[in-house]
Order: sequence, then structure tokens, then C-alpha cells
Amino acid sequence: MNRYLALALAVSAAALAASLAAGPSSTAALLGAGIAAATGLASIVAFRLFGGAASRPMQRALAIFVVMFLVRIVAVALGVVAVVRIGQSPIAFVVAFFVPYFIFVAIEGGYVHALGRTQGRTA
Repeated sequence: MNRYLALALAVSAAALAASLAAGPSSTAALLGAGIAAATGLASIVAFRLFGGAASRPMQRALAIFVVMFLVRIVAVALGVVAVVRIGQSPIAFVVAFFVPYFIFVAIEGGYVHALGRTQGRTA
């Protein structure tokens, strides 16, 4: 689990650093990358806290996937509204959110895949 968290932290730092270099749209890009980083790290931490329980860890991990997906939908909608209200580019926000988002989904998928391999004997 530590390597997944370390990888997620590295992706978060890279996304936030790249957002600062976005020029005039850096505020929108920083907001998008910040939401992606916060929700990505929250899901990794949730996997660590709730996903590795002794009973039904795969179902718990998939439930965390669903809940965090719904949280991300709401966060993106609110972020787009905020970006438009402050007069920034929603395109910069969307790009800065979705590029790290897809990387976080791959990290989360790798964790769930590894979780499935650590189970006991199959029936």
C-alpha cells in the first residue's frame, strides 16, 4: 500500500507543479489539479482505512471506487462553476483535472487488482 500512496503523492505534486506553469489560466488549472489530487489521495487513504478489512475486501474497495467517483462528479461540477464565475478558462480546469484523474484511476485499479491477488484459496 505504501508504494501506491507514494505514487499518488508524486502524481499530485507533479500535477500541481504543472498547473502553476499554465500561465494566465493557472488559477483554473490549479483548482482542477487540486481537486484531482485531493480526491485521488482521499481514495487511496480510504482504501487503506476501509478496503483491506478481513471480510469482503474486494467489495469494500469497489464501494470506495463508486463513492469517490460520485464525489469527483460533484467536485468537477462545482469546480467548473467556480472557474466560470471567476472568469478563468474551463478548458484549463478540465485538462488539469482529467490528466491526473486518469493516472489516479490507474493507481487505484492497480491497488484493487493487487487486492484480488492476495485473497486466499478460491472455491
